[in-house]
Amino acid sequence: MRIAARVIIAALLVAAAAPLAAQRRVRRIGDPTPGPTVGVHVGYSFDVDEPLLGAQATIPFTPHLGFYPSFDYYFVNNYTLWALNLDLKIRPPSRYGVFYFGGGVDLLHASVGGVGGSSTNLNLLAGLEGRRRSGKPYLEARLILGNGSAFQMALGFSW
Repeated sequence: MRIAARVIIAALLVAAAAPLAAQRRVRRIGDPTPGPTVGVHVGYSFDVDEPLLGAQATIPFTPHLGFYPSFDYYFVNNYTLWALNLDLKIRPPSRYGVFYFGGGVDLLHASVGGVGGSSTNLNLLAGLEGRRRSGKPYLEARLILGNGSAFQMALGFSW
């Protein structure tokens, strides 16, 4: 009887351990989730016909999806114009992983002599980003849809 009880207990322990081992998260070595990046960019807004300077960050959720906030300051005469962009960046699986696209919300603010106004718009973006470890140059196109539309191009560097 003692041997039968030990065999049953051993079988129960093995049966209980098998699902625990199966539930372990397996992570592929070739496709890790990258860490957050920050960077700067320069560009041109074809809507206001002026250059822009900005900063951005990428906070990845997965290897192919990340939160992508950015700030743009437009060098316009006689008034102040800036935008805060809150986007999602999607990097589809591909051989080299350089293409990305996404979209989100653009909060645009303009002010003249202390009087200002803001608008909320839709962002659509697409770009190419290098995949080097020490730094990532990128080129991005952004279409802003809302009260009128705007198109801008930016060249930047993230690290």
